[in-house]
Amino acid sequence: MTAPRHTSQPRPDLAPDPSLGRAEMEALQHDIADAAVFDDEFRFDPEPLTNPLAASAATTTTGDAAANDETNNSLDDNHTPNPTVVGIDQSFLTNEAGDQDRALSAVVAMRSGEVVERVHAVTTLETPYIPGLLSFREGGAILAALESLAVEPDLFLFDGSGRIHFRQAGIATHIGVVRDVPSIGVAKSLLCGSLQGDTANLSAGTRVAIEADDSVDAPEGTLLGYAVQTRQYDSPNRYINPLYVSPGHRVGPETAADLALGLAGTYKLPEPVRLADSYATEAKGEGLD
Repeated sequence: MTAPRHTSQPRPDLAPDPSLGRAEMEALQHDIADAAVFDDEFRFDPEPLTNPLAASAATTTTGDAAANDETNNSLDDNHTPNPTVVGIDQSFLTNEAGDQDRALSAVVAMRSGEVVERVHAVTTLETPYIPGLLSFREGGAILAALESLAVEPDLFLFDGSGRIHFRQAGIATHIGVVRDVPSIGVAKSLLCGSLQGDTANLSAGTRVAIEADDSVDAPEGTLLGYAVQTRQYDSPNRYINPLYVSPGHRVGPETAADLALGLAGTYKLPEPVRLADSYATEAKGEGLD
């Protein structure tokens, strides 16, 4: 799992451009999917993120000083023991007429279970809502927020889709490829693909494969991701729906599901995404006009 890290945009040519026409956007998504890596290719140790006991052991071993050292937090050149996980969520601001006219991207960076940085950015909405093309509507705000992030991310978690997308290029894939950072999409609803089992009232920890069908530009049967049941009620009368988890870039589907489950904590959503969602609401209330 060796790959260079970047702090800017290694693929600016693939950045979301809202001035493109729909056909051009879809063509660009094909290029993004071609550039994406849907297998594990990262330099951090996933064990502390998927196993709380391992996380505690890592913190105890490295100590508080090492956990907060942003320039020397690796065991060797290819192994980061305390990865920085960045949760990303979106919200929108309205004008006096009540129309959405700006996107707000909220970013929360966590390390060893603690928040180390929060940033947000607001950009003008230049494209309408079109299913499957959300990264062109929201990507500008996301990239702007990430540019102001001081810590170096090891993993992005998006409230949105990755490979579970008509052209295998959801927002987690798009931004992950542009930044060349390992990324995962965590969606609350299934955009496309075919579930390979029943998802009603699953027990916590269960996952159900999602494969490509004729709605996806991929060979039929391609594993796109998983429906992951992170939490469940202890009651026969109500149940929690699963999350739809897919690799965005440089993470495989099995690892993506493991990480989403391990980072969920006591809530349904992985903690970095849950906190980004809360921060988006907070940022909207900070007097933004």
